[in-house]
Amino acid sequence: MLDRPRPGRYPRLVRPLTGHRPGTSFAAAMLAAALLLASCGGGSRTPRAAPRASAPVPSPTATATAVANCSNQTVLASWSLASLAAQVVVVPVDETDVGAAAPEVAQGAGGVILFGSTAPSDLGSQLAAMEAGAPGGIRPFVMTDEEGGGVQRMANLVGSLPWARDMGSTMTPAQIESQAETVGAAMLQQGVTMDLAPVLDVDGGVGPNDSDADGSRSFSADASVATADGLAFAEGLVTAGVIPVVKHFPGLGGASGNTDDGPASTLPYSTLVNGGLLPFVAAVGAELPAVMVSNASIPGWSSGPASLSSAAIEGLLVDQLHFEGLILTDSLSAGAIGALGISVPQAAVDAIAAGADMILFTATDPASMTAAVETAIVQAVGDGAVPQARLIDAVAHVLTAKDVDLCPSAAG
Repeated sequence: MLDRPRPGRYPRLVRPLTGHRPGTSFAAAMLAAALLLASCGGGSRTPRAAPRASAPVPSPTATATAVANCSNQTVLASWSLASLAAQVVVVPVDETDVGAAAPEVAQGAGGVILFGSTAPSDLGSQLAAMEAGAPGGIRPFVMTDEEGGGVQRMANLVGSLPWARDMGSTMTPAQIESQAETVGAAMLQQGVTMDLAPVLDVDGGVGPNDSDADGSRSFSADASVATADGLAFAEGLVTAGVIPVVKHFPGLGGASGNTDDGPASTLPYSTLVNGGLLPFVAAVGAELPAVMVSNASIPGWSSGPASLSSAAIEGLLVDQLHFEGLILTDSLSAGAIGALGISVPQAAVDAIAAGADMILFTATDPASMTAAVETAIVQAVGDGAVPQARLIDAVAHVLTAKDVDLCPSAAG
């Protein structure tokens, strides 16, 4: 579906993140989910609906003139293609110089992602200065990877976390939730609003390394433990006011390789449905707000990277699992994407067309790559390769996750 109803659920996430109904055992809930998914199969998916016709897009400064029947999507129909394209792009920036992303933020970039290992003591003020230029007061997501262990960008400011595997083997879910809440609160105080964590992959390998992207980044090789602990981590972030992004859908545990370095595939779908997919089923059931889609292919379900696959995103995550939140790609600068012989801008176009809402990448020249990605998306919509309705749909999900309402209030 091009205009699927996927409102963000982050502000409404108030019930415990158990992934099953009260009074139902975890095993029973997960078994029921597995049977449901297995019954769906991978070869009888409903074709996506045809795009609706759209009127030419005027200036992004246009506002809704009537409250009745107003929605973010109706207002977004008046935005320029350039403004729409900017909102789906996440600009990479070194955390020691976040001001470098200020020009892209001033052009309406939907997010920035911080890289580095030691954040400056004045990070919060740097971020505030960068965000001040956001058009219309629609601030970008400020995101980073604060998973624990060797994947922490700002531990010097927010406190250190153990590897997920260490948390899973030594802490209760309640303790993990508490740890995540403490770190999340410190992140928010610095102005970081989104954490690309937790990892929900079910993995018992020795990574992270060139052949196993997960390893100690996974809470457990047991799906029930990975689910309980991963969702506890997410709940801690939510309580702190930080948006968690669960990853790497549909589960990289046991994958054939590390997609950072080259092509890789997940375990077969028939295996995932009874194991690695279950934490994501629970996350969707718990109405978690955001999912990152991996660059691995899914044998038995989709060919090619899931991040570029409508079968993986629209067919599995949205249509079968009924996910209604924000969908982000893993880095489109990864070796698995480069091996296809396509550029990052072309991959970005393919990802948006497939159902992704936000694009992640790395670059030695972030400004030039950001401009190239946005230009490619605008060109693709202009050429009809990406329906305008799909781009509007993506931006609507971004704004919903930001809790932005473009419609005027009844009081004016």
